[in-house]
Amino acid sequence: MLDLELLRSFVSVVDSGGFTRAGERVHRTQSTVSQQIKRLEDDFGRVLLNRNGKTVTPTDDGERLLSYARRILTLAEEARDVLARPTTDGAVRLGIPEDFAAYRLTQLLGSFARSRPGLRLDVRADQSKYLRRDLERGDIDLALIKRDAGEKGGIAVWPERVHWVTSKKNPIDTKAQSLPLVFFGAGCLYRTRAIHAIEAAGRNWHMAYTSSSLSGIQAAVAAGLGLSILPQIAVQSDHRVLTAKDGFAPIDKTEVALVASPDASPATLRLADRLAEFCSEVQAKAA
Repeated sequence: MLDLELLRSFVSVVDSGGFTRAGERVHRTQSTVSQQIKRLEDDFGRVLLNRNGKTVTPTDDGERLLSYARRILTLAEEARDVLARPTTDGAVRLGIPEDFAAYRLTQLLGSFARSRPGLRLDVRADQSKYLRRDLERGDIDLALIKRDAGEKGGIAVWPERVHWVTSKKNPIDTKAQSLPLVFFGAGCLYRTRAIHAIEAAGRNWHMAYTSSSLSGIQAAVAAGLGLSILPQIAVQSDHRVLTAKDGFAPIDKTEVALVASPDASPATLRLADRLAEFCSEVQAKAA
């Protein structure tokens, strides 16, 4: 019989890309997680993970097991919930970036809430700087935040692909004396990266359009009011991606991190597992 704890650690290592973060996620030490993976490999008689320095990726056998492991863990969780569902699961307060709110994530959250009638799910979509603040204050229990790559902390972390974009129909003049920009207000990670990149290239800029909503930024770019930086999932068909050939070097070293409060409830950690799986799928599609 397959050990659910071993499967859970295996999935966590794959989703987080390493043993240390996987240990934080399943509340085990790095060495314990490593031993669990070794036991699982011994049980199957197959190498399940490629260990290249700090980078850990599944082997072909590991990829095959991963699909089954996710399904087994999901079924086990459903069985546990059906047989021992409390009268109330309390509340889970989740913070997400607005581009994720406009993506398929809402379907996942709806399914999660319907599977737990006793749970009150409180979701807020906002800029990462505010979500980080609310998490530190204890106003939310779990958050997906955008941040500079390499920051410490988090259940799981994924590198993010972002692009310079302009209007496909009415593109801005990339040779203009001052480049018009379209962004969220001050404190936005992409806005800061864009300004630094433009100034490092010796160019001038001005803020042509500031919006508090992603849809406003997307519409302003499509209308030709200026250029912006958007994550791949937020780039629309009426946008044109600018590249180094256009004079805009790639923006890298940003990431999405899943961060939970230190005293996260079991319901919060279960939602964190679902979100980690979702983000891993999004990353795979973007690769």
